[in-house]
Formats: sequence, C-alpha cells, structure tokens
Amino acid sequence: MKIIKRKNILKIAIDSPAAAGAGTLAKAISKHYKLYYLDTGKIYRYIAYHKLKFPKKYNQNYIRSKIKSLKINYLSNKFLLSDQVGIEASLISKIKNLRKIVHNFQLDFAYNPPKKYKGSCLDGRDITYKIVPDADFKFYITANIKTRAKRRFKELKKLNKKISYTEVLKSIKKRDKNDFKRKISPLKKTKDSLLINTTNLTKRACFLKIKKIIDRKLYN
Repeated sequence: MKIIKRKNILKIAIDSPAAAGAGTLAKAISKHYKLYYLDTGKIYRYIAYHKLKFPKKYNQNYIRSKIKSLKINYLSNKFLLSDQVGIEASLISKIKNLRKIVHNFQLDFAYNPPKKYKGSCLDGRDITYKIVPDADFKFYITANIKTRAKRRFKELKKLNKKISYTEVLKSIKKRDKNDFKRKISPLKKTKDSLLINTTNLTKRACFLKIKKIIDRKLYN
C-alpha cells in the first residue's frame, strides 16, 4: 500500500508505557497546534474488544474489514477502557500480521491528515522509531509504576468498574512486561526522543513543558 504524504506538515511522535499520561498530553498538544490526533493503542484495544465480543467471527479478514471501515470516533468507546480489553490488546499487538494491517492505517493517518489540520500527533509504543521515524518532535512520556497504577485505577473507578488498586497495579506490571519484552516493535526510548517524566507534574505543567520545547524550534 502506497502512502500519500502531505508536504510541510508538523509531525509529533510520542511513546509511553500504559497510564503515563501520554494520551492526555497528546490531546492537549493536538488541540493547541491543530493536529490530527491518534491514540494508536486504542486501535489494538478496538481489535481486542471485537475479539472478545465476537470470537467466532475473529480472523484476519474480519480485522482487515474493521480497520478499513474504522472511524476515529469509534475509538472513544468507553468499553475499550476495560482492563480485560487492555490486557488482550497488549497480547494481540505481538502478532506480526495484525501489526502490518494496523501499520498501514497509522502511516496514512500520520502522513496524510485531512487538509484542515496542520499535521499529526500519534502516541503509542513504537511511534518514534517505527511509524513516524522522521517526526519533527519525539517524546518519551513516563511515570513511576505506582503513579501510573493510581491514575488508571481512578480512571476505571469513574467508569464504575468494580476493581481494586492492587488488581490494576498487577495489570500495569503485566502490560509493561508485554510491551517492553515483545519481539515485534517493543516499547523503548530512542536516543532522539526527549524524556518527560510526569510523576510529579500536573497535566498543565506537562503541557507547558512540551509546548516550550516545540515553540522554541517552531518560532525561533
């Protein structure tokens, strides 16, 4: 599949472990700079959700048809946030053929955003070195594991999920192991990615820190 690439667009790539705050930051950055935003992890959650809900239909052709007809608003479905879906997403993201299908969707999203956007911003696990290696800005967002577990726990409780902090912490540890250790496109910080640790920073402070970095290059 040949990807059409728009010229002179701003491309921002973000990698991070689960619940580090990358999604919140990426959304804020995208809104501020008028960028087309994609949480790539949600694509795998979307596929995982369909695998769990329709196991008899689940195969490569089914996945391909779902990705082909995928609309961005589908990825905001609250069912995709469940812990079960998250764990399944981390497992299926190891599958080479599945990643190829998703890969083309991500490339088209990154390099050919709708004309009303000034560029694209993607966050995930392999964005900085696999999906958008020529990004204008690369960030690696992280936080300590207890902080990430607390954030995810609060997020799930808002959805009225009957789950304990201990369960969430265990799930985050499992997600990390899957993301860092997988052979295909593992989560890693590249040398040209700027490290942003959000453990002791507010959402606003994180946004301003990244905005300062971007503005310095764009406007100086």
